[in-house]
Amino acid sequence: MLDALAHRIANQLLKRLPGPQITVGTGTPIVSFTFDDVPDTALSAGARILEAHEARGTFYIAAGLLGREEADRRLIGAEGCRELARRGHEIGCHTFAHGNLRDLSRRELTRDLDRNREALAEIVPGPAPRNFAYPYNSAALRHRPALSQRFRSARGGVTGINRGPTDRTYLRSFPLQQPETSVGQLHAVIDELVRAPGWLIFFGHDLAETPTPYGCTPQSFEALVRHARDSGCTILTIDQALDRFAAAA
Repeated sequence: MLDALAHRIANQLLKRLPGPQITVGTGTPIVSFTFDDVPDTALSAGARILEAHEARGTFYIAAGLLGREEADRRLIGAEGCRELARRGHEIGCHTFAHGNLRDLSRRELTRDLDRNREALAEIVPGPAPRNFAYPYNSAALRHRPALSQRFRSARGGVTGINRGPTDRTYLRSFPLQQPETSVGQLHAVIDELVRAPGWLIFFGHDLAETPTPYGCTPQSFEALVRHARDSGCTILTIDQALDRFAAAA
């Protein structure tokens, strides 16, 4: 209960004290599909579905979890990271150890982020991840400067469509999670985006016939991607969307 209260307070502080701004100005509705932790089904089903619709996603990796076997899911390993990158998907940062940022000192966070960058550099050639997602959607106001200096963006857990002046250290998003009916209801959020264009970010975890509480079925995900595409939305990775807003500024 105390942790939930701290989470709500942190979210309220971040909303009331916005950080570094970008301007999300677009006449075209833009959608980004992202995955955290990256269970193997996010690769086998999620990446495949996006590619079938000529789209790519952003996959936030915590390198300390690579290859981990859990009771209800298995996370991708190094080869899965390489495959995502080869297929044109964006690799983002989700810390190394997947710890709650509120529990980390500045030095501990710096050390953890360095470790994740170094681990991913050995796996995926090219530049280091440029975008970040908070583990557990749990932000800490005191870490905003460090994240702002290191990353183009950080995706948070406050729901909403990003429009106009937007805190790039706490991007709004919508979860793809149980109950399954909640994923179906997200079609209406896409419809709202089409009526008033902005940047809509979805985040999920596993895609399975029997998903975890934080995942959904492949069928629901495919229907959502199809609805976004059929509604005239442009589907971009987080980095691609930021490039577009910067070019329009």
